[in-house]
Amino acid sequence: MKAARDVNTAAVTTVGLIGGWLTARETGVRPLGGVLLGLAGAWAGRTWLARHSWPGALGLAALYVTAFGASHPLAKKIGAWPSVLAVTAVTAGTAHLVSDAGR
Repeated sequence: MKAARDVNTAAVTTVGLIGGWLTARETGVRPLGGVLLGLAGAWAGRTWLARHSWPGALGLAALYVTAFGASHPLAKKIGAWPSVLAVTAVTAGTAHLVSDAGR
């Protein structure tokens, strides 16, 4: 298993948000998408905690969860794909700048 400090959290959050949505959509089993979302969030959170203080890790985790929640009402306005891509871009971009770029 890769050491926590060596994980690319921008990629992991991308897998969680886009992969979780696709899994739920293609299988028709929303909880299955939630499992992928949760596992990716836990994996990224492990790295954020190793790299940052608790407040930093919680801030990034809050962004991840907020992005998931915001994608739903946003999808009603701009469509599912654009919504998921938008929240993923913000989340992954922030994870890269705050946590991954300086490693």
